[in-house]
Amino acid sequence: MTRPDIGVVGGGLLGRCLAWRASKAGARVALYDAAGSQGEGSAAWVAGGMIAPITEAIDASPQVEAMGRRSLSLWPQWLAELPVPVYYRDNGSLLLWHREDAGEAVRVQRMLASRHAQGHLKHVEGAELDEMEPALGTRFPRALYVAGEAQVDNRALLQAVAIALTESKVECHWKTFVPDGAFPDAGIIVDCRGMGAKRSWPQLRGVRGEIVRLHAPEIELKCMLRLLHPRSPVYIIPRAEGRLVVGATSIESDDHSTVSVRGALELLTSAYSVLPALAEARILEFNTQVRPALPGNAPAIHFDRQRNVLQINGLYRHGFLPTPAITEEVLALLSLEKPSAPVEYWPRLGDEGAEIIFAPDQDEVNACL
Repeated sequence: MTRPDIGVVGGGLLGRCLAWRASKAGARVALYDAAGSQGEGSAAWVAGGMIAPITEAIDASPQVEAMGRRSLSLWPQWLAELPVPVYYRDNGSLLLWHREDAGEAVRVQRMLASRHAQGHLKHVEGAELDEMEPALGTRFPRALYVAGEAQVDNRALLQAVAIALTESKVECHWKTFVPDGAFPDAGIIVDCRGMGAKRSWPQLRGVRGEIVRLHAPEIELKCMLRLLHPRSPVYIIPRAEGRLVVGATSIESDDHSTVSVRGALELLTSAYSVLPALAEARILEFNTQVRPALPGNAPAIHFDRQRNVLQINGLYRHGFLPTPAITEEVLALLSLEKPSAPVEYWPRLGDEGAEIIFAPDQDEVNACL
């Protein structure tokens, strides 16, 4: 068996996308993941699949927002290259708030203005809002609209990339656990294990997310909805065949147990306050996952010179937002692909919240290949 140029350990969203794109760029790639090809063991399996850099800037760092803006342009290109179609919609986001939470809306607008993102917001109200999203009725007299933000069916995407890996002849080792200190032989290892790499990232922590999937064929939404609330924000994402994804919980915990009563009540109560017609929706599933996070809640890259391991971690709750931008930069670092846009997203030593981040030298990485 030919020694692969790149061994990717961790086949979640980032790992499998990186393996796919590296193979398309001409590298010999092997992929190892402890779960199956469907991606059911990854944080991406439970995610909402939002690609909303402006909306997510409410909670994300400028670094993640910049990655998200780049990724928003890359996702349609990637999807067009997959062997099977994947549900994707870029109708934008509507930010909503109840009258008593108008102060939160003001805070959000000021924060986005400080990020120079105010120009991406459009104020809509009255008849215009009703025309945009009739399902809301008259519950919200006004809203903020962010055009162009997108979402992708997370599970369909994971499965489509798995098919693409097979067609690209990536050597896939599903249901193969790779522990620290036992990485396979390859020119360079790219470690994308998320929480599985906790021993290698002392500052890595888990952030629990809870999500509910509903079937509500009588509710037709065009946009992603986000309720602005100081304590219980919620997003509602429309999917094909009358399905809705409701989420937003972020609990500082690495608890993998099932959804709590409190979590379920908060999600459903907040969603019901936006769309009372959800009272007749059917619950398809509750699910949870633990997302890997680092200080500052921004992703980081580290090059282990001794083991020739390039480690990427800390995607937090924003996995679909930065993944294409991260992949593009890593391929450039591996000299596999010239980026089509400047990709200097990674913080350097001395930047705030970047104490554990080491930006590898490209010559060092190339020497491993």
